[in-house]
Amino acid sequence: MIAPISRPGRLHHHAFVSRDQEATRRFYEEIVGLPLVATWCEENEAGAYCHTFYELADGSCLAFFQFADAALNESHAKLASPSPFDHVALAATDAILADVTRRAEGAGVATFAIDHGYCRSLYLRDPDGLVVELTVDDPRALAEAPARRASARADLARWLAGDRTPINALRGDEAAP
Repeated sequence: MIAPISRPGRLHHHAFVSRDQEATRRFYEEIVGLPLVATWCEENEAGAYCHTFYELADGSCLAFFQFADAALNESHAKLASPSPFDHVALAATDAILADVTRRAEGAGVATFAIDHGYCRSLYLRDPDGLVVELTVDDPRALAEAPARRASARADLARWLAGDRTPINALRGDEAAP
């Protein structure tokens, strides 16, 4: 067993480069529902840039940079991964999921929903292609969280050793022990 160590309390922010801060603002404020809480206009050796912060309920933020120099901005802005496995996931409630779905549909933003068993998720892409997942935890998964925590290392070791047996008994489309 690993001795407990101190750990960070919460995510402060996760930053991305945006091609269009106004399109980013509309998406995160008007569709996802995260308020813009800070805009820092700065300059350093990379040039002038704008850094915006959109706040989650716990005070953490999603943040976005846009450089004044278009070529510099494009060199920093990475094309979002086409893989839905590269994403940022945000905890939500059923009401939030319904509200975001309604606003996304109204704005013509495509969504995709999936039931993972341990949570239900709504996926959508921001104007730069970043996949944003809004997820509602299943109460059964919350109830078994202490057991998952206790077996997490053994479950990982088993998988790394080649045992690919599914263990998500909450998901209806997979066999599980």
